[in-house]
Amino acid sequence: MTAALAEKHTETVAEPARETPPPTVRRRRRERAFDDVPRWQIYVPLGIYLLFTLIPFYWMFLFAVRPTGSTSLVPWPMTGEHFSKVWTERSFAVFFQNSMIVGVCTLIATTLVALAGGYALARFDFRIKNGFMLALLCSQFIPGALMLVPLFEIFKNLQMINSLGSVVIAETVFQLPLSIILISGFIKNVPATLEEAAWVDGCSRFRAFCAVVLPLLRPGLIAVGSFAFVHSWNHFLFALMFLSEQDKQTIPVGLNTLIGADSVDLGALAAGGVIAAVPVVIVFAFIQKWLITGFSAGAVKG
Repeated sequence: MTAALAEKHTETVAEPARETPPPTVRRRRRERAFDDVPRWQIYVPLGIYLLFTLIPFYWMFLFAVRPTGSTSLVPWPMTGEHFSKVWTERSFAVFFQNSMIVGVCTLIATTLVALAGGYALARFDFRIKNGFMLALLCSQFIPGALMLVPLFEIFKNLQMINSLGSVVIAETVFQLPLSIILISGFIKNVPATLEEAAWVDGCSRFRAFCAVVLPLLRPGLIAVGSFAFVHSWNHFLFALMFLSEQDKQTIPVGLNTLIGADSVDLGALAAGGVIAAVPVVIVFAFIQKWLITGFSAGAVKG
């Protein structure tokens, strides 16, 4: 009996351990498992989501291009009367120009300041670095409405009320915390040895940064700049509070003027919405791949 137990124990010990399959094998197993899922379980939820996403845009486009009084669900015959009305009679040409000025200036200011702040956080060590990063993160929890009173007092003392510059400064301040964090994370992914090699070759820190680091930051800069532009283009609150004259207002405020107390011109409102959406769609169509790369790289911990 003892010999039998010993033999059984020997056989148990001699049994080879199960090996963990390599990553390629595990990936192939997951792909086979995905292939076994019926296609309708994938396409039906995606189709429903796409339908709910596109219906509001189609509805806006329908009201913008169909004649006044028409109830057709098909945009035919099409008309441009609503676009002509909002562009000329409702001063949307001026609103568009003001929004473009605010968006481009906010893009440039946010990118430059975030680039300097992100480089400082990524390359230098100082005592309050962690506290400063924590303050940047905590500032994201502060609603923009709480900034209206102090910003209004500051701009009033600086005589900047009813000036596009006040909106640009407010939008830049609002965008900087997230932009600095993203740029800092992106710079951390660039090896510092590249700059050190440029220093050895005789470059100053600024020249080495411009020649070596800056070209590698293109996806991150495009992501930060585009995010700042789109947010300032769509933001309503700052423009409403700091701009009082009609010739200084932006598109979001202009859209609000199309809503009357007793009636709403749906055709003009929809045409204005299409005009406001076109630049944003064009921006995202051209920078989609850079935007995804920039945000993912900036989120990596260095």
